[in-house]
Amino acid sequence: MLPPLLTPGLGLFVWNLLAFVIVFLLLKKFAWKPIMKSLGDREKHIADSIATADRVKAEMAQLKNENEALMAQAREERSQMLKEAREARDKIVQEAKDKAKAEAARIVAEAQVTLEQQKQAAITDVKNQVGNLVVEIAEKVLRRELAAKSAQEQYIQELSKDVKLN
Repeated sequence: MLPPLLTPGLGLFVWNLLAFVIVFLLLKKFAWKPIMKSLGDREKHIADSIATADRVKAEMAQLKNENEALMAQAREERSQMLKEAREARDKIVQEAKDKAKAEAARIVAEAQVTLEQQKQAAITDVKNQVGNLVVEIAEKVLRRELAAKSAQEQYIQELSKDVKLN
Protein backbone atom coordinates (compact mmCIF):
# COMPACT_ATOMS: atom_id res chain seq x y z
CA MET A 1 0.00 0.00 0.00
CA LEU A 2 0.95 3.55 -0.60
CA PRO A 3 1.96 5.87 2.14
CA PRO A 4 -0.69 8.40 3.20
CA LEU A 5 1.25 11.35 1.81
CA LEU A 6 1.02 10.02 -1.69
CA THR A 7 -2.66 9.15 -1.58
CA PRO A 8 -4.74 12.16 -0.74
CA GLY A 9 -8.06 11.81 0.83
CA LEU A 10 -11.29 12.60 -0.94
CA GLY A 11 -12.00 15.62 1.28
CA LEU A 12 -8.62 17.12 0.63
CA PHE A 13 -9.13 16.60 -3.06
CA VAL A 14 -12.52 18.34 -3.02
CA TRP A 15 -11.24 21.25 -0.98
CA ASN A 16 -8.24 21.68 -3.27
CA LEU A 17 -10.53 21.51 -6.30
CA LEU A 18 -12.88 24.04 -4.78
CA ALA A 19 -9.99 26.41 -3.93
CA PHE A 20 -8.62 26.03 -7.45
CA VAL A 21 -11.99 26.80 -9.06
CA ILE A 22 -12.49 29.86 -6.83
CA VAL A 23 -8.99 31.16 -7.57
CA PHE A 24 -9.52 30.41 -11.27
CA LEU A 25 -12.82 32.29 -11.35
CA LEU A 26 -11.36 35.22 -9.43
CA LEU A 27 -8.38 35.33 -11.78
CA LYS A 28 -10.67 35.05 -14.81
CA LYS A 29 -12.96 37.81 -13.55
CA PHE A 30 -10.32 40.25 -12.31
CA ALA A 31 -6.85 39.35 -13.61
CA TRP A 32 -7.26 37.55 -16.94
CA LYS A 33 -8.16 40.64 -19.03
CA PRO A 34 -5.43 42.89 -17.55
CA ILE A 35 -2.86 40.09 -17.98
CA MET A 36 -3.94 39.47 -21.58
CA LYS A 37 -4.01 43.21 -22.25
CA SER A 38 -0.53 43.56 -20.75
CA LEU A 39 0.71 40.66 -22.88
CA GLY A 40 -0.93 42.18 -25.97
CA ASP A 41 0.60 45.57 -25.20
CA ARG A 42 3.98 43.96 -24.66
CA GLU A 43 3.67 42.03 -27.93
CA LYS A 44 2.65 45.22 -29.75
CA HIS A 45 5.54 47.14 -28.15
CA ILE A 46 7.99 44.43 -29.21
CA ALA A 47 6.59 44.43 -32.76
CA ASP A 48 6.82 48.24 -32.89
CA SER A 49 10.40 48.10 -31.59
CA ILE A 50 11.32 45.54 -34.24
CA ALA A 51 9.70 47.68 -36.95
CA THR A 52 11.48 50.78 -35.64
CA ALA A 53 14.78 48.89 -35.54
CA ASP A 54 14.24 47.73 -39.13
CA ARG A 55 13.37 51.28 -40.21
CA VAL A 56 16.42 52.68 -38.40
CA LYS A 57 18.57 49.95 -39.95
CA ALA A 58 17.29 50.90 -43.41
CA GLU A 59 17.90 54.60 -42.71
CA MET A 60 21.41 53.81 -41.48
CA ALA A 61 22.10 51.83 -44.65
CA GLN A 62 20.80 54.75 -46.72
CA LEU A 63 22.90 57.22 -44.70
CA LYS A 64 25.90 54.97 -45.14
CA ASN A 65 25.37 54.92 -48.90
CA GLU A 66 24.92 58.70 -48.96
CA ASN A 67 28.04 59.10 -46.81
CA GLU A 68 30.03 56.90 -49.18
CA ALA A 69 28.75 58.90 -52.14
CA LEU A 70 29.71 62.16 -50.40
CA MET A 71 33.14 60.74 -49.57
CA ALA A 72 33.63 59.70 -53.19
CA GLN A 73 32.54 63.16 -54.34
CA ALA A 74 34.88 64.80 -51.80
CA ARG A 75 37.76 62.61 -53.01
CA GLU A 76 36.98 63.58 -56.60
CA GLU A 77 36.83 67.28 -55.70
CA ARG A 78 40.09 67.00 -53.77
CA SER A 79 41.70 65.26 -56.72
CA GLN A 80 40.41 67.97 -59.06
CA MET A 81 41.67 70.72 -56.73
CA LEU A 82 45.10 69.07 -56.52
CA LYS A 83 45.20 68.78 -60.31
CA GLU A 84 44.27 72.46 -60.71
CA ALA A 85 46.87 73.44 -58.11
CA ARG A 86 49.55 71.43 -59.95
CA GLU A 87 48.56 73.05 -63.25
CA ALA A 88 48.63 76.52 -61.67
CA ARG A 89 52.03 75.79 -60.12
CA ASP A 90 53.41 74.55 -63.45
CA LYS A 91 51.99 77.62 -65.21
CA ILE A 92 53.53 79.98 -62.66
CA VAL A 93 56.88 78.19 -62.88
CA GLN A 94 56.80 78.31 -66.69
CA GLU A 95 55.86 82.01 -66.66
CA ALA A 96 58.71 82.70 -64.23
CA LYS A 97 61.13 80.78 -66.48
CA ASP A 98 59.92 82.66 -69.55
CA LYS A 99 60.18 85.97 -67.74
CA ALA A 100 63.68 85.11 -66.53
CA LYS A 101 64.74 84.11 -70.06
CA ALA A 102 63.32 87.35 -71.47
CA GLU A 103 65.04 89.37 -68.75
CA ALA A 104 68.32 87.55 -69.40
CA ALA A 105 67.99 88.20 -73.15
CA ARG A 106 67.28 91.88 -72.46
CA ILE A 107 70.30 92.14 -70.15
CA VAL A 108 72.52 90.41 -72.73
CA ALA A 109 71.24 92.74 -75.47
CA GLU A 110 71.87 95.79 -73.29
CA ALA A 111 75.33 94.47 -72.46
CA GLN A 112 76.07 93.98 -76.18
CA VAL A 113 74.90 97.53 -76.95
CA THR A 114 77.01 98.87 -74.09
CA LEU A 115 80.02 96.87 -75.27
CA GLU A 116 79.55 98.14 -78.83
CA GLN A 117 79.32 101.73 -77.58
CA GLN A 118 82.41 101.26 -75.43
CA LYS A 119 84.21 99.65 -78.39
CA GLN A 120 83.31 102.60 -80.65
CA ALA A 121 84.39 105.05 -77.94
CA ALA A 122 87.67 103.15 -77.52
CA ILE A 123 88.24 103.12 -81.31
CA THR A 124 87.52 106.86 -81.49
CA ASP A 125 89.85 107.49 -78.57
CA VAL A 126 92.58 105.40 -80.22
CA LYS A 127 92.07 107.27 -83.52
CA ASN A 128 92.32 110.60 -81.70
CA GLN A 129 95.46 109.49 -79.91
CA VAL A 130 96.95 108.20 -83.17
CA GLY A 131 96.04 111.48 -84.89
CA ASN A 132 97.63 113.48 -82.07
CA LEU A 133 100.74 111.31 -82.26
CA VAL A 134 100.93 111.77 -86.03
CA VAL A 135 100.57 115.53 -85.66
CA GLU A 136 103.23 115.64 -82.95
CA ILE A 137 105.58 113.46 -84.98
CA ALA A 138 104.95 115.50 -88.10
CA GLU A 139 105.54 118.70 -86.15
CA LYS A 140 108.79 117.38 -84.75
CA VAL A 141 109.89 116.16 -88.18
CA LEU A 142 109.03 119.52 -89.77
CA ARG A 143 110.79 121.50 -87.09
CA ARG A 144 113.88 119.52 -87.56
CA GLU A 145 113.82 119.74 -91.33
CA LEU A 146 112.86 123.39 -91.36
CA ALA A 147 115.27 124.51 -88.77
CA ALA A 148 116.89 126.85 -91.23
CA LYS A 149 114.97 129.98 -92.22
CA SER A 150 115.67 129.62 -95.92
CA ALA A 151 114.38 126.03 -95.83
CA GLN A 152 111.15 127.22 -94.18
CA GLU A 153 110.57 129.90 -96.77
CA GLN A 154 111.18 127.42 -99.54
CA TYR A 155 108.74 124.94 -97.97
CA ILE A 156 106.09 127.66 -97.60
CA GLN A 157 106.40 128.54 -101.24
CA GLU A 158 105.99 124.90 -102.20
CA LEU A 159 102.87 124.62 -100.09
CA SER A 160 101.43 127.75 -101.55
CA LYS A 161 102.02 126.41 -105.06
CA ASP A 162 100.22 123.19 -104.11
CA VAL A 163 97.34 125.15 -102.65
CA LYS A 164 96.94 127.30 -105.75
CA LEU A 165 96.94 124.26 -107.97
CA ASN A 166 94.19 122.55 -106.13
